[in-house]
Amino acid sequence: MADIDDLIAIMARLRDPQTGCAWDVKQDFDSIAAYTIEEAYEVADAIDRKDFTDLRDELGDLLLQVVFHARMAEEAGHFRFADVVEAICTKLVSRHPHVFGDAKVEDADAALAAWEAIKVQERAARGADDTSALAGIARGLPEWQRALKLQKRAATVGFDWPDVEPVLAKLDEEIDEVRVEFAAGAEATRLADEIGDVLFVCVNLARHARVDPSAALRGANAKFERRFRRMEALAAADGGLACRPLAEQDRLWERAKAEEGGG
Repeated sequence: MADIDDLIAIMARLRDPQTGCAWDVKQDFDSIAAYTIEEAYEVADAIDRKDFTDLRDELGDLLLQVVFHARMAEEAGHFRFADVVEAICTKLVSRHPHVFGDAKVEDADAALAAWEAIKVQERAARGADDTSALAGIARGLPEWQRALKLQKRAATVGFDWPDVEPVLAKLDEEIDEVRVEFAAGAEATRLADEIGDVLFVCVNLARHARVDPSAALRGANAKFERRFRRMEALAAADGGLACRPLAEQDRLWERAKAEEGGG
């Protein structure tokens, strides 16, 4: 059975300037970053499909990305893969004093709050200039995830609605503002601002419902694709969808929806 040392050795050989792969040698941190993000999404997709054989393979692809970055860092004299492992081991132990020390937490929510508090302490110990509760939230995150993190951090200092009702009221308010802008013939930048507010509140609604907004949207996308493909299949014997008026397409959509028994 291969182990992590085998993967590290393979990566080193692929990156060898004389005997390695020309494509692998050519890559740098910037060019590989996009692949790292893509592989993380493919892991999430395998989990969503409950395909554990595929999950095994996708986790391997994601691990390769870590090894690839670590190899490039070692070549540049920054750090090695072993340093990556040491750093995460140190972080996990220090941020779980209720497991590796004498601290006590009541439940998962308390454990998460303790984790965030320790992160704040770590930033202060490093002398970080940014002391905001929002400090350290990566700008490279998908915007759904960044919105969620911003809201969670704000909630740690009490800036949060107490329950879902005011969130729903805020959503109604923001949608009304979008209607006003459309009616006024607002320019695209103004509409983008108001629609952004709607999306931000939708993330907040999902947070209060304890629903992952990314997973919810992923499910909605899958549902739409599944039903649309069924519409295409239903229409295929008679000219396809494009030649049908919208009202007839709507009837096919309702039929596909009824066949699933879903909303």
